[in-house]
Amino acid sequence: QVQLVESGGGLVQAGGSLRLSCAASGSISTINTMGWYRQPPGQQRELVAAITRGGSTNYADSVKGRFTISRDNAQNTVDLQMNSLKPEDTAVYYCQVDRLWGLGRSWGQGTQVTVSS
Repeated sequence: QVQLVESGGGLVQAGGSLRLSCAASGSISTINTMGWYRQPPGQQRELVAAITRGGSTNYADSVKGRFTISRDNAQNTVDLQMNSLKPEDTAVYYCQVDRLWGLGRSWGQGTQVTVSS
């Protein structure tokens, strides 16, 4: 199993910045891609950004140019730097990892990000 713990959420005004961090523990050698998802109120969970072991990244169109995902393989962490935040970025943000060898996915408990207008 892989355990994920997120931190860094909170309340910020539109145009502001937040940095989310996620620390992985447990069977870390099985971690492949790491990423962040979000679930706005009343909506489905959606991919925000993902990063492979080699550092290739993928972003949702809605956050390109504003959010940056980064990963430290030695520390088993993945961060999401969020700049120029908008009210529509308000959501619960979840850290997620895809595991190797068909072992499935692991999720964090989620952290609330609220952007006020």
